[in-house]
Amino acid sequence: MKIGFISMPLTGHLNSMLALARRMQARGNDIVFIGIPDVEHAVRAAGLKFAPFGEAELPLGSSADIVAPVAKLYGPAATRWTIEQAGRAMFQLASQYLPNVIAETGVEALVIDTIHMYLEVVAISLGIPYAHVWSILNIDFSGTTLPSVWPGVNADTAAARARNREVLEESDNAFFGIVQNLAEEYAERVGLKLDWSNRPATVSRQAAAVVSQTPREFDLPNIPWPSEFHYAGPFFDEAGREPIPFDWEKLDGRPLVYASLGTLVNGLDQVYKAILTAVGQMPEIQVVLSKGANIKLAELGPIPTNVIVVDKAPQIEILKRSVMCITHAGLNTTLESLAQGLPMVAIPIAYDQFGVAQRIAYHGVGEFLEIENLTADLLEELIRQVLANPIYREKAQHFKEIISRRNGLDVAAEAIERAFRIAPRKLPAENTCP
Repeated sequence: MKIGFISMPLTGHLNSMLALARRMQARGNDIVFIGIPDVEHAVRAAGLKFAPFGEAELPLGSSADIVAPVAKLYGPAATRWTIEQAGRAMFQLASQYLPNVIAETGVEALVIDTIHMYLEVVAISLGIPYAHVWSILNIDFSGTTLPSVWPGVNADTAAARARNREVLEESDNAFFGIVQNLAEEYAERVGLKLDWSNRPATVSRQAAAVVSQTPREFDLPNIPWPSEFHYAGPFFDEAGREPIPFDWEKLDGRPLVYASLGTLVNGLDQVYKAILTAVGQMPEIQVVLSKGANIKLAELGPIPTNVIVVDKAPQIEILKRSVMCITHAGLNTTLESLAQGLPMVAIPIAYDQFGVAQRIAYHGVGEFLEIENLTADLLEELIRQVLANPIYREKAQHFKEIISRRNGLDVAAEAIERAFRIAPRKLPAENTCP
């Protein structure tokens, strides 16, 4: 079977989707990655076939402009802006060209980044099976837990569940409905009848499989997922990533702390300044701060002598040498930290980072500080607390053991292959975990 992969053209999503595509190709599947021109270099570097679309509308080098303004936003406003701008644009473009790309490449099934919202209507209209991949933290549409894209504290009470359902309704109006209107128009044009009153039923219940790179153990308990939902585990594949240079000689042997706010909502200078001030008061540690492309070095003010600031970092390699991570609570950075047994201090800014931060605290692998409450003194206090208390590291080490025993890529690939009725492949015993 020829399987097409399609992802939102965002680094965190591409890293996990490319890793899964590479693994499925290594397992003998015929894979083609479909995307706008700006993702071609990463796809080729991963050793995958590439099928482009939208060359006229989004020529090489243009996609960064779509999401650049969100770097200075936070909270639900950032999520809404991203869906309203990037989500709408990508659905319009992909739905326009995807049927022709599928016909030209001979793709027989699709694996879709769930956050490429409502793109499954194309697969449904063409009568081909599709699977969804949660590169971000999976959103609970049942109301059992607070949706991961919304700030707040989870609680297992009737009042909290009622609040969760209200948030879901608000999220539908504020976020998902932005693209749903376009999807409804597309469905009407192609003569497709769908029940739009229930988003989970529309999106996931027709999927052959829904896989999440979140390990079951890291999620909150008792979420009633449908039978097609599968927890897998982190989609790690260092070999498929482009190398990033780093001057390793600058590391001087002090305990190393890695700090990163990801690649998207990473333009808030006040967050960086709080981090720099906090760690600058801790000369006993050394810090590597990856600032991204959305803020200039001069905007950060004085850089403490114990801090190395870079635009991009070889994240996994640095985490292997670190004792802790200061993170925006992006799922990829969080799982990569746990894979090294590292505790965290999280500063969630937008998207699923709120839900990830909740789980960091719930499972005792770190602490988090809401951006509205962020001060250098409070942050320093949390950093010292997490570094000094061995319980955080012990609990993070527990997740390291879980992740090392389970190959999330093969778990996800197996689930998709079963759903697409591809002949099973026997895996080595160490790749599975009960």
